[in-house]
Amino acid sequence: MFFVLKLTVFFLVVSNIGVTTQGKDVDFTCYGFGGAKLSLDGIAQITSNGLLRLTTDTKQTIGHAFYTNPIHFLNHSSTGSTSVLSFSTTFVFAILSQYSDLSGHGMAFVIAPTRGLPGAFASDYLGLFNYTDNGKLTNHVFSVELDTVRSALFNDINDNHVGIDMNGLQSVASTPAYYFENIGRPVNLTLVSGQAMRVWVDYDGVHKHLNVTLAPINVSKPALPLLSKLLDLSPIMEESMFVGFSASTGSVPTSHYVLGWSFKLNGKAKELDISQLPKLPHKRRKPAILTIWLPIIASALLLVIVVGTLIMVRRKVKYEEVLEDWELDYGPHRFKYKDLYMATEGFKHNELVGIGGFGKVYRGVLPISKIEVAVKKISHDSKQGMKEFVAEIVSVGQLRHRNLVPLLGYCRRKGELLLVYEFMPNGSLDKFLFDSSMPKLNWVQRFRIIRGVASALFYLHEECDQVVLHRDVKSANVLLDGEMNGRLGDFGLAKLHDRGTDPQITQVVGTMGYLAPELSRTGLPNPSTDVFGFGAFTLEVICGRRPIDPRASSAEEQILVDWVFSCKRKGTILETVDPNMGIKYAEMNEMELVLNLGLLCSHCDPTERPTMRQVVQYLEGELPLPDLSSLGLLASGMTSADREGFLEVLNLSYPSSTQKKKTLSSPLVSGLVLSGGR
Repeated sequence: MFFVLKLTVFFLVVSNIGVTTQGKDVDFTCYGFGGAKLSLDGIAQITSNGLLRLTTDTKQTIGHAFYTNPIHFLNHSSTGSTSVLSFSTTFVFAILSQYSDLSGHGMAFVIAPTRGLPGAFASDYLGLFNYTDNGKLTNHVFSVELDTVRSALFNDINDNHVGIDMNGLQSVASTPAYYFENIGRPVNLTLVSGQAMRVWVDYDGVHKHLNVTLAPINVSKPALPLLSKLLDLSPIMEESMFVGFSASTGSVPTSHYVLGWSFKLNGKAKELDISQLPKLPHKRRKPAILTIWLPIIASALLLVIVVGTLIMVRRKVKYEEVLEDWELDYGPHRFKYKDLYMATEGFKHNELVGIGGFGKVYRGVLPISKIEVAVKKISHDSKQGMKEFVAEIVSVGQLRHRNLVPLLGYCRRKGELLLVYEFMPNGSLDKFLFDSSMPKLNWVQRFRIIRGVASALFYLHEECDQVVLHRDVKSANVLLDGEMNGRLGDFGLAKLHDRGTDPQITQVVGTMGYLAPELSRTGLPNPSTDVFGFGAFTLEVICGRRPIDPRASSAEEQILVDWVFSCKRKGTILETVDPNMGIKYAEMNEMELVLNLGLLCSHCDPTERPTMRQVVQYLEGELPLPDLSSLGLLASGMTSADREGFLEVLNLSYPSSTQKKKTLSSPLVSGLVLSGGR
């Protein structure tokens, strides 16, 4: 352990010294302290040649020395006002450590309400305060510290500075230790050098101004002070105050000396004649390398070996991955867990950007390529289906389209699967639709997003080598890039199958409100079920409402598609448009087209729904939208009894952007796995 000498000189302001009658100036000069009126406590003592030795070569000790008589600093005028009298003081100090390259803690010049400082701690507290009273206004202590240990506890600026303190060890002003030569050039001083140095403290009670000056013992008082600060000492001073010195040691034995001291109230203190000061003892310092550093170095080496071994074992466990032979074929698509851990700073909470139905999403920067990514951690407990699941994830990772969030790869670790996507800086679309703190999207932005998602689904259904079913199209899974383009993402539920064949799927998954009604009966997804989800998504974007809201103001508005269809029958379909968006006359035709397209895609009969190719053609104006008068009474295809049961289930458990996966047991949704927003 490395020890650094901390020298702190605390100056507590006094107006009258040696005399208890107010108004009489106090003026004294001490060349050595033999016969001086001092009150000593702790281990403080006067040496045979007159040095004031506050501490000896012992550890964790305190020494105090106070002038015996109380001093009155307060001046009471005839008008009833009270002020602090001006004063000036200078003293010579030195600190001698037992070792040449180590030092203990420092000393202090003190003015306090009492002789001695009962209950004070050694070490960093310098024999002045303890951890309970440090900083209290009731201390009535002022100080100027010469500090050689940087204490984070007291916000020290460095390990060699001078500071002004009031009632505690956190300085109101501080600066590195130096002095000014006559030409005004600053020269650094090392407070732990063991050489004698002088301190001057001058307080102007009229202008409430304090100067602190520091210099080597053989240098006259510099013209420029080290510290100069406007300071009102009246809150500090009481009627009777005592002035003196304090010092403490820590783990390194250190001696603190005061060689001489001069003080004057209402005037300038007499300069000390260096030739009259007692001599410091000549003490041979022990090299700390043998007595302290060698054992410390040996212990540190042993500790490094033990800690290094533990770190290696821990890192091996932390980054342990599951790698099976069949995954070797997916080499470029598999990320190392260590890289993802470092990219997300250990999956720190500050990097969390979303929580969805199957896991949490973290932002990260890959350590080598510096690519910004989104890492989604999901649970996948099915060992039997893992191989097929990873195979489909890797296949999806090969898809490339301007409106898809690129899936870069995956990582497996124990029961966890991590999916790595390209990061989208503007986050998910649902925040812009439903978070009141986010800016609202205008129609041009919403229409571009709808067309982009339609183009992405058309690519997945018809332009890939295999048919890709997304199975969870919703606003929470549409991410916005830096230019606010919609990117369809989150392929955690996606399924692939060859053209001309049916997907081998036994479990219905998705989000309530976006699921085609036939899924609760057949359980077989197909491109048409993705179209239904797109229809719900389209109405969600243009209306600014979730597909299902059991807390809506009226029963008619609880299911969005039914409400939009009802308004269409009344001829008021544009009243369903999100009021936050506003309606411009030039945009009304596009809005009505998209609302009708959303209803058509939400048709209860899957054979009546358009393909995604047709959807793109409708949106681009290449095909006219068919007549929707043939739609049934309830666009969702439910009977009234079904609808009531459906809403009853929703009231018990309605998915939100923060819910985890839920399995509902109901005649309508038996076997359905729900996912929240991601």
